[in-house]
Amino acid sequence: MWHSFRNIKFYFMLAADLVLFALAFYCAYLFRFDFGLSEFRLTQYLELLKYVLSIKVAVFFGLGLYRGMWRYTSLSDIWKIFEATFLQSVILVTVVLYKFGFGGFSRGIFIIDWILAFLFTGGLRICIRSAYSLQGAPKGETNGPMRNLRLLIIGAGRAGEKITREIKENPALRYDQVGFVDDDPAKQGRTMHGKPVLGQVSDLARIVAKHQVDEILIAITEVSALDMRRIVEACTRTGLKHKILPGMGEILGGKLTLKALREVNYLDLLGRAPVALDDAGIREYVTGQTILVTGCGGSIGSELCRQLVSFAPGCLVLVDASEYNLYQIEMELRHELACTNYVTVLGNIADRALMDRVFAQHRPHTVFHAAAYKHVPMLERNPWQAVTNNILGTRAVMEAAVASGTERFVVVSTDKAVRPTNVMGASKRVTELLMQCFAGSRTQFMAVRFGNVVGSSGSVIPLFRRQIEMGGPVTVTHPEVTRYFMSIAEAAQLILQAGAMGRGGEIFVLKMGQPVKIADMAKDLIRLSGKEPGVDIEIVYTGLREGEKLYEELITGGEGIVRTAHEKIMVLQRTCAVEDICGPEALAKSIADMAEAAARYDARAVRDLLGVLVPEYRPNPDAPPASGPVTPDAR
Repeated sequence: MWHSFRNIKFYFMLAADLVLFALAFYCAYLFRFDFGLSEFRLTQYLELLKYVLSIKVAVFFGLGLYRGMWRYTSLSDIWKIFEATFLQSVILVTVVLYKFGFGGFSRGIFIIDWILAFLFTGGLRICIRSAYSLQGAPKGETNGPMRNLRLLIIGAGRAGEKITREIKENPALRYDQVGFVDDDPAKQGRTMHGKPVLGQVSDLARIVAKHQVDEILIAITEVSALDMRRIVEACTRTGLKHKILPGMGEILGGKLTLKALREVNYLDLLGRAPVALDDAGIREYVTGQTILVTGCGGSIGSELCRQLVSFAPGCLVLVDASEYNLYQIEMELRHELACTNYVTVLGNIADRALMDRVFAQHRPHTVFHAAAYKHVPMLERNPWQAVTNNILGTRAVMEAAVASGTERFVVVSTDKAVRPTNVMGASKRVTELLMQCFAGSRTQFMAVRFGNVVGSSGSVIPLFRRQIEMGGPVTVTHPEVTRYFMSIAEAAQLILQAGAMGRGGEIFVLKMGQPVKIADMAKDLIRLSGKEPGVDIEIVYTGLREGEKLYEELITGGEGIVRTAHEKIMVLQRTCAVEDICGPEALAKSIADMAEAAARYDARAVRDLLGVLVPEYRPNPDAPPASGPVTPDAR
């Protein structure tokens, strides 16, 4: 508050308020006594004035009403003035009652004074804001004689209203808004901040031509994938530049500004609603604790680290086999997120001695196990690596966690573990079985199963973008292949949330929404780049790759899902347990046999043993031959 005393504007506001408080109280006397004040009433007014001014200024100081920047007065500021003036009146009445006993005082004066004080002080601040709004662009912020862009906003809701207000208050933005487009029938023909709702999205082409629009802004932060795709396609058909306001999850504090606007990207077309997190539940098991993340430099692992930092863990233990990935996430944590309470461990999770040492030294409270090989065709050609890394590595981390007394262990699984047709999916299903074997220990084990993540390493979207930049063609395996998609940030948030909900042994399934055809995704990305599929960029179908299937699933036969307290997380009601297949001892024996087969680079034996542990695994009969090292027997 003390810095206010060095601001000349503070003294202006204080003086203005003192005048308005005195005027409001005097007018209250005038109104109450029909504009005729006797000498007694005038004396009474002057005697009370010192109490009025001191009480009202003290209340305004106490409630911080002299810290505001009144050029940005908002509805919440006016409401705060309403509360302050009411409190002023209550205190004033209490003082008068205590000191004078209300003898000879009219109670109506204090009610009128409250109303007038609110109107006068609130009106002053609104006038200040209006004066600033009517000013031209500040010097140095204009761009000469260049005309303003004629702007059309899609969405006459909360986001659209705030963007409109910013445009009106900041002429330096160089926009002239012509109006809104909104599909809500109740908004048609109405205005907001003086700007009319000109029609619906279906009328976009007509509105653009009639009003000579230069640019379109999409100010809808929550919308279904179908509706967003329809809106973007309508904007694209106009040939005009169009931008979008990011979803609420990307906007800190809910501040919607034109600086947040960006080009439309594919995530917008997925229509994924923001994730509502149980922050208290996550803090309970993260804040102040040592958290270990395997695969910390990967797509999911690195985003988990970013999300974890906001919950103030005591220490982050970062484990990754890639020196480059580990360095990247370390630099990001240190220089971008200002996080210094971390430890880096460069090493393979299959190195049991290293894992034992790391866990014994740091004794993590919670483990997020995101390390895995996940590229389907690569593991079809090198199946022994799925055994070494995905299965044996996972077991090594789990055993080290149990030995060190880790409280919580979250396994990142995949929808490819459901009725797998590839080695990668089968190996991840084995890790779910391992998780169930360890679930009886004092460590609470749980798995989180979800589909494809947009923009992750190995994702099809970066490949499509590179192909589009090179002029095509864009290669799609099959016209009917579909996949579930979510953003990296959403996946990491839901993994954290599931970690707070688990009690041991659960397999959580994240709601993935509607599956998306990869061919449709390719067409959308081509259009977002300003080109037309089949005209500017060709789409070529290459046939399903080894281990690939047309449709992914999130549950298998015999599994049922039930809702949880979180709208986007479900849990399997019943899953095929280890006991239903072979028992823990037989599981250990099969994994040992698999390890021997992997050591021999015996692809057929690895697949056969995976088939024993995962009966629903149906390997591709056209699986390619092993591409591993040539052994002496092979010569």
